[in-house]
Amino acid sequence: MHFDLDIPTRIVFGAGTLDRLGPLTRELGGRPLLVTGRSAGRRYGYLERALASLDDAVHFDGVSPNPTCAEVDQAARVARDHGCDVVVGLGGGSPLDAAKSVAAVLGTGRPATELIGTTLSPADPVAPIVAVPTTAGSGSEVTKGAIVTDTARRFRSGIRGDALTPRIAVIDPELTATVPHHVRTETAFDAFAHAVEGFVARRSDPLSQSLAVRALGLITEHADSLVKREDSPASREAFALAALLGGINVARASTCLPHRLQQAMGALPDLGISHGRGLAVVYPAWLRHTERYAPDDFGRLARALGTSSVGEAVGEFLDRAGLASRLRDHGVTRPDLGLLLDGVSGNLDNDPRPGVDAEYLRTLYEESY
Repeated sequence: MHFDLDIPTRIVFGAGTLDRLGPLTRELGGRPLLVTGRSAGRRYGYLERALASLDDAVHFDGVSPNPTCAEVDQAARVARDHGCDVVVGLGGGSPLDAAKSVAAVLGTGRPATELIGTTLSPADPVAPIVAVPTTAGSGSEVTKGAIVTDTARRFRSGIRGDALTPRIAVIDPELTATVPHHVRTETAFDAFAHAVEGFVARRSDPLSQSLAVRALGLITEHADSLVKREDSPASREAFALAALLGGINVARASTCLPHRLQQAMGALPDLGISHGRGLAVVYPAWLRHTERYAPDDFGRLARALGTSSVGEAVGEFLDRAGLASRLRDHGVTRPDLGLLLDGVSGNLDNDPRPGVDAEYLRTLYEESY
């Protein structure tokens, strides 16, 4: 057995840890820029707690559900104007990705449109990042990438590189207590997908597979409470831990084709579909075509899930959680499939299926339509 483990993020996990945000952030910089979405933090009260802990923070709340290059550049200008030297992301995957992108723009001095689709070198300067997730799914608090959209080019892709890994992750499971049910189910499936892909990806290893099995165990153990809307401190902690384990796997083993297919949905700017729901749309088709290329890995996953196949487990999860849908249900037209196909970017070689090409990608979109 061989693996190479490097987790540069300090992880502070547990109920109430949000109140340690200020002292932890001051270890990295003198004046933070706090990056958030537009309303949830105020509505549910955790924004006030974060600002009180951070004390002298500058607040940027202009992040949309799918962060854009324009928003990132605007936030970086605010940071420069106020002398901010550390970036704190508070929210779901979108604010965290926006914060990481802001840190890259702030450090390198390059606009987001130049950075999107690139991988930063270890020598590229990036402002220190503190990530505080308020949903349990993206794992962005420990990953080395950020997804943003260039609306002018209709192009959604990542800014990647080890330098984008947050220095500190503050994971307070209680922050997810106010998350709407539909967001809770969508982010849970994102964590589920990270576990599946972290197990079967070409870059997976025994450690990532062990983390994947543990994450899937946490999710399936608490799936009934999720579906029945029976929230509890134990389930919040379980889903937060599953998301963290999935994020570690994303950082180490990366993801497979479903994430490339979902990211390309940024080519349709009017498509209001969340990341987790977008993954749910393409997952059944991907599994139908992929399980036979890694039968041993998918077989071990199925046994861990207590089912005959991963496809069966996913189908049941999507049905019970109300996530089963098709692209056309979200307003996608058949001509839009060409735009989606043109928007696919990133590494396609990490998928279990060899020889991924445009024809195969079109097949997956067609079957998901």
